Amino acid sequence: MRFGVLGPVTAWTDDGVAVTVPGLKVRALLADLLVHEGRPVPADRLIDDLWGDDLPGNPAGTLSAKVSQLRRAFEDAEPGSRTLVLSGPAGYSLKVDSAGCDALQFAECLEQGRLAEALKLWRGPAYADFADEAFVETAVARLHEQRLTAQEEYFEARLDCGDYAVSELADLLTQHPLRERLRATHMKALYRAGRQSEALESYEQVRRLLAEELGLDPGPELVALQQSVLAQNLPQTRPERQPTARTNLPAQLTELIGRSEAIQEIRARLSGDRLLTLTGPGGVGKTRLALAAAAGVVDRFPDGVVLVELAAVAPDALDVAGSLTDAVQAALELRDAGGSGKSVVARLAAVLGERLLVLDNCEHVIEEAAALVDELLAAAPGLRVLATSREPLGLAGEAVWSVPTLEVPEVATGLEDLAELSAVQLFVARAVAADRSFVLDAASAPAVSVLCRRLDGIPLALELAATRVRALGVDGLVARLDDRFRLLATGHRGAAPRQQTLMSMIDWSWDLLSPEEQLVLRRLAVHADGCTADAAERVCSEPAVLDILIRLVDRSLVVQAGGRYRLLESVAAYCIDKLREAGELEQTRHLHRQYYAELAELARPHLHGAEQRVWLQRLDDESANLRSALDGAVADREYQVATRLVESLAWYWFLRGRFAEARRSLEALPESPAVTAWLAGFMYLQGDPAAAGVRDRLVAMDARAEWWLAFTASDVGDLVRCLELLEHALKTFTAEGDQWGIAAVLVARAKHAHVRDELTALESDARESAAIFRSLGDRWGLLQATGWLGAHAELVGDFEKAARLHTEGLRMAEELGSWPEVAAELGWLGWTAIRQGDYEAAREYGVRGLRLATEQGHRSSQALTELVLGFAARRTGELDEAEERLQALVDAARRQDQPVLYLSIVLEELGYTYELRGSYAKALDLHAEAFRISQDYESGRGMCWALEGLAAALVDEPEVAACLLGAAAEVRTAEGYVVTAAEAADIERARARVEGFDAAYVRGGELSLEEAFALIPSR
Repeated sequence: MRFGVLGPVTAWTDDGVAVTVPGLKVRALLADLLVHEGRPVPADRLIDDLWGDDLPGNPAGTLSAKVSQLRRAFEDAEPGSRTLVLSGPAGYSLKVDSAGCDALQFAECLEQGRLAEALKLWRGPAYADFADEAFVETAVARLHEQRLTAQEEYFEARLDCGDYAVSELADLLTQHPLRERLRATHMKALYRAGRQSEALESYEQVRRLLAEELGLDPGPELVALQQSVLAQNLPQTRPERQPTARTNLPAQLTELIGRSEAIQEIRARLSGDRLLTLTGPGGVGKTRLALAAAAGVVDRFPDGVVLVELAAVAPDALDVAGSLTDAVQAALELRDAGGSGKSVVARLAAVLGERLLVLDNCEHVIEEAAALVDELLAAAPGLRVLATSREPLGLAGEAVWSVPTLEVPEVATGLEDLAELSAVQLFVARAVAADRSFVLDAASAPAVSVLCRRLDGIPLALELAATRVRALGVDGLVARLDDRFRLLATGHRGAAPRQQTLMSMIDWSWDLLSPEEQLVLRRLAVHADGCTADAAERVCSEPAVLDILIRLVDRSLVVQAGGRYRLLESVAAYCIDKLREAGELEQTRHLHRQYYAELAELARPHLHGAEQRVWLQRLDDESANLRSALDGAVADREYQVATRLVESLAWYWFLRGRFAEARRSLEALPESPAVTAWLAGFMYLQGDPAAAGVRDRLVAMDARAEWWLAFTASDVGDLVRCLELLEHALKTFTAEGDQWGIAAVLVARAKHAHVRDELTALESDARESAAIFRSLGDRWGLLQATGWLGAHAELVGDFEKAARLHTEGLRMAEELGSWPEVAAELGWLGWTAIRQGDYEAAREYGVRGLRLATEQGHRSSQALTELVLGFAARRTGELDEAEERLQALVDAARRQDQPVLYLSIVLEELGYTYELRGSYAKALDLHAEAFRISQDYESGRGMCWALEGLAAALVDEPEVAACLLGAAAEVRTAEGYVVTAAEAADIERARARVEGFDAAYVRGGELSLEEAFALIPSR
């Protein structure tokens, strides 16, 4: 099935036959799902999009019926395609990819530079039959802009090849006459076709249109082109474009006006200065200027450009330095790696490499930001930093670039000169956007001149003023500014003159608000990174919050995006002062903390069940507010609220792999049984040897705490104590009917059974756990249980089943967004490939898994993937690589107080590596150590592997070696331990050395594994 939105919304079968989708609402449903390109759409969102205020009697049921109709239409057209419409806890989605959706194919073609192929996909305006619907508005605008940009690049490419396409360009210009890049291509085409006068006429046409419709002149590039045409020195080709590097810089919705020279200078400075800080007052445009400058130098940096926004980092955070590194890791899409400050910085420096790091809004954490930048620049020689701040970082070698205000008019400026000034251009552009009837002419010019001059050319003030043109007119704006400036006669103490101007602009906007609007606006300021309408209603304590929010959005004092509301930074700072003046700051912060503590408590049970993904995303969206609430509660010693937050968020932090954040937060609180239990568990996950001591401080634990500690401690080898905790927890869970707890114990117990090679117990516990987790809808639990079922399949030699189960686990981990678990499943797939003898596939899984595990700082997955790569290297003859990888694993494991679970098999593989090199004494020692560890863990399979390795290394004791092989073979047969092709090669090598000692082999079969091991000459 294929889908098309680049024209009327259409579906086709694979044979190209159009699919009949009956009913307007069903077709609208298809369009809405296609807008989201495979991402889930919540049911309430679909209902709102399809019916708005005109809801059917049973909205949910009606939507379900429409979904069924869509599935039936697909199935009737092409059997089996009903499964393309998916449903889950997050909502409905349509399974599409670039091969099956023209919009995705269009994007892929653009990315690969196949412009002609991309443009042929269009059949008309995007979503043509639903273009008036609000739910397609953003997608249509995006696709329309991408199409226009592609058309411009396409015609430029044709022009470079000598194909002028003058008439086609003219047709396109009739639809978009003010598009300057397209106009430039049209002028060049006419010029190169020998039609110089028509090229100049095309320029005059756009100049008149800009003046009449916008009151503006053509941009400098178009003016320069006109001059080149007049001088007849126009270049015949354009420079080739280089492929772009990686960046997370956001696309800007509006043009940056009046900053072209500044951008060029900053870009030039970035060639020589490793640290460049843009300084200036709030509202002067530091961030926009930094983003524009960075966007133009992406290709200079092999590793790209990354933006880190620091506005949400609270200056009174528990550990500001840690919060800053958290923010950098988030921008790089890394998981929280944990470790000390130095190790985190070293890891960040390695990942940053040769990159431009843009740090935005440093002023409120200036000392910590300076320290982090200093360390990163020292550790990463290829790194450059572009920072924005109201004050310099104060580091040696820092280049400070003060961002100027825009050009403002003198007292008497003519209309033509006025229109060329950057402050005027910005004001006019934004005023036209707010009121299409506004023009800069002889009547409005005097007031515009006064306005721009009085506002000192500060972009934020100009943009705020421009939004009022429709309501007040430019003369009304000037009159109100006069009133405001008289109030500023004494100024704002402690503010610089330009800051006074900005504050007067916000003062003025503030005075236009009703008391209720002022109350909501100032109380919104306690939120970090915005909030939902529900949060605003609770924290602002105002019943009509939603209506007020909408009015504040209209007045550009609140920004709305994705159902969230946030304040501009300068407005937020202003409103915090207003909260202090009103005596409401502490109370509002208290309400903020209470709301987010309640949200965390509300989320806590949903993280163990069918709504797990939905609530994980909700907590992700609110992470800055949750962090702010927790930091503030700790700073103000509101430990009761802080403890509520930490206890509710601990499982969320675990699922998201944010172990270091969890530990820092827990360590900041007074000790309590719950806090201590969570803390010990996260210490185990980070490999901290002190974890056992913290655990032992607990006098009593509830069942969940017992399970948590057993689950997290099992990797470090303390299996006896862990099993005791699990069995005790299981009794409590069973008595209380706690199904999640029962399933969690079973999945942890399955891990223990795997260590001891108890195949029946492993399969039974994992299967029962999977059934319970499936009934609860808990994706994390089902993922764990599925993984151990895969491990059972591998143990019994059903490698196809093992691969299938681990592939299913990989899919679940990706859907859950649990990247540490993704790395773990890649490791298991690699291990399964090792057991199958498919070392090329094992290497591929190992490399992918190791890269991801390292990025996430997930130690157990790192060990598993390193193990896979070490095994693959040894078995393909890469003995140097094998020794390096395996020895590193052994060294790391030996640093733990207890032997880690993987140590024995790594010792065995390292022993085979030495044996193949002829270092038989080293091999014997390693295999003997592996046997003792396997014996402690009651792992029969591990003891068999060790005896077989010992037999291969006992080159001078063939009779003993034959006994060892006989004992291992007998146990393998009795217990069902499969001999893979790869293991058979090692065993056969040992058998060849004991040829002729058949009697000893038979005698060994009568011995237990321990008795056979006792035959080895003491070393």
